[in-house]
Parts: sequence; structure tokens; C-alpha cells
Amino acid sequence: MAWTKRECLKFLLNLGGMAAVVGALVLAFFYVYLPATTNHGETITVPNIVGLSEEQLEEFLTQKNLRYEVVPDSGFSSSAEPLTVLKQYPKEYSKVKENRKIYVTLNAVNAPRVKMPNLKDGSLKNAKIHLESLGLKVGKLIYKPDRAENAILEQLYKGKVIKAGRLIPKGSEIDLVVADGIGKDKFELDNYLDTPLDEAMVAIKGANLTIGAIFHVAEVDSLSGLVLKQSPEPGERIREGETVDLWVANYDNLKIVKANTEYYEK
Repeated sequence: MAWTKRECLKFLLNLGGMAAVVGALVLAFFYVYLPATTNHGETITVPNIVGLSEEQLEEFLTQKNLRYEVVPDSGFSSSAEPLTVLKQYPKEYSKVKENRKIYVTLNAVNAPRVKMPNLKDGSLKNAKIHLESLGLKVGKLIYKPDRAENAILEQLYKGKVIKAGRLIPKGSEIDLVVADGIGKDKFELDNYLDTPLDEAMVAIKGANLTIGAIFHVAEVDSLSGLVLKQSPEPGERIREGETVDLWVANYDNLKIVKANTEYYEK
């Protein structure tokens, strides 16, 4: 049966009306319903919650239209209170939607225990690095006479010697007894006066002493290159590793220099 022109026009109008209704519904879904239910286009800046206690979190985040969840593995910091937030994800200043869940790591109530390392006879520099890598702190440095400068002589925990392998709380302070580079026993300093500079230097080194500054003394009648003065003076009691300064006659090109560098130039 053939449609009349009037019937075809009516059908097309009805079809167009249905299409318009469907299009309006689609637009309403994406531009009205979804924004209303998902806060489309609205974001919240994540606040810094590190340091807050678990009791403070609920009220604080609720006010920001956010939630939180504690991750199973806790961390530890000796500088933070127990059960306070150590870490958060997303981090502060991140942009999130309302009702987003913030994952937090809380500080453990009890510090985990670590094994005390053996620091004896090692250097002070390495001891500091080793302690920090284990989460332990360097406490007091106690210097004692010993020629092995900056070597660790003893390791102390709460004022007592602690052996390697003992379990102690993470974050504990370890005091270190350190060699000062100077010998224990005192002896009388030799007399280097009127001695050629090179001979005096050899003698000083041979006595396990340190050559300090060498000063040029100009316009004297004494022969060039002889030691006119020394500090400490001859006969003074001194320990191994201590420094001896020298004053030398008529070394025109001599420069004042410090210990452990080149001593003079001609």
C-alpha cells in the first residue's frame, strides 16, 4: 500500500521529533546528570596531613570532602609522634575530585630494632654513613689521644660500650670515641735551633710530629736557611702528632705555608 504525501510528511515529522527527544536526553545526561552526580569540573586541592594524628584525620578530611585509608605497613620516624601521619598519597597540592580517598602511612608505636654494626677501627666518616643508613643517629664525639687520627676507638650506647650485633631501637643515638691523631705519651721536644731547615724537617717527621708553619726571617746575620726559632720551644713536653712551627733565616723566596702542604719554595 503506497503512502500519500501527507502520510510521509507526518512520519518524517514524528521521526524528527523522536530524534530531537533522544538528542536532548543524551545532552542532559552528559551535561546535567553527570556533572550533578560526579562534581564534573570541580576539584579539591589535597591538604598537607603529615603530622596529624589518626583521631584528627576523620574530622579534618571530612571538612574538605575527602576520605582516608590507613595502609597496612606502618613506617617509623624517631622525630614523629606515634600514630601520626608519616606519608600521604596523593601528596599535598595534588588536584582530586570530592570524596577522593587519601592513603596514609602512620608512624609505628614501637621503633623497629636494628643490629648494631661494628664501627671500631673504621673512619669517622664511614661510621657516620653506616649509622645513618641503618636509621641510627651519631651522638657525642669523644676524642682521645691516639695516633690513628679519626679512627673509631669505641662505640657507646647510653654511655656503655655496645658490641656489634646487639639489637637496639631504630633512631637510637650512638656515641663514638674517636682518635685525635696525637699520641698518648709526652716527651721532651728536641732542639732544632741553628739547624738547617731540611735537617730540622727530617728530624721533626722522624719524631712523629707534624711540621706546621715555616716563617721567613729576613736581614739577619745568621747563615741562610738555619732555624732561628721554634714553637714549642726546645725541652717542652709534647706528644706524637703535635705541630712544630719554625722561623728560618734569610730564605728570600720562602712562603708562609701551613702543615701538610709544600713547605717552601726556592
